[in-house]
Amino acid sequence: MPGTTPQKWVAAWRDRTDVPLELVHAPVTDQLTLIRAGDVDMGLVRLGERPHDLHAIPLYTETTVVVVPADHVLTAVDEVSTDDLEGEVVIRTLDDPLTWQSHPGQPAVGPPPDVAGAVELVAAGVGLLVVPQSLARLHHRRDLTYRPLTGAPTSTVQLAWHPDRADERTETFVG
Repeated sequence: MPGTTPQKWVAAWRDRTDVPLELVHAPVTDQLTLIRAGDVDMGLVRLGERPHDLHAIPLYTETTVVVVPADHVLTAVDEVSTDDLEGEVVIRTLDDPLTWQSHPGQPAVGPPPDVAGAVELVAAGVGLLVVPQSLARLHHRRDLTYRPLTGAPTSTVQLAWHPDRADERTETFVG
């Protein structure tokens, strides 16, 4: 999953077992489908809530940030609230990892499919972007910066797997 760093778990797996571990990169929109279909054994996924049909262990909760042009007025403060986004165009991606009850700001026309595309729009001055901090870091550019956003939902990175496909290797990895 974009923004995660699986090397910690890969290193622990290799220290404990000789069973090969194959990492597969999947688009955010396909991750749960791949787990449900059995195309992957488990996945690092960014969820608001655990799906009822999967097992998942929360690993950590991410800080939510707003990505802005480096010269934007919001860079004058250390922290931004969702109220501060009133009147701003806020770009929403088709793979938005945050579960909003009410989106802040005004929506941009034609949402981009992913965060990478949205970052390009922020750089072009189209609007602002709200994402987990790891995604802001992943797509860092010199002409953009980000600030923590209060009042926004967070996302939790979880290790998820299908309970019907769990085996001894799954239990070893989870351990």
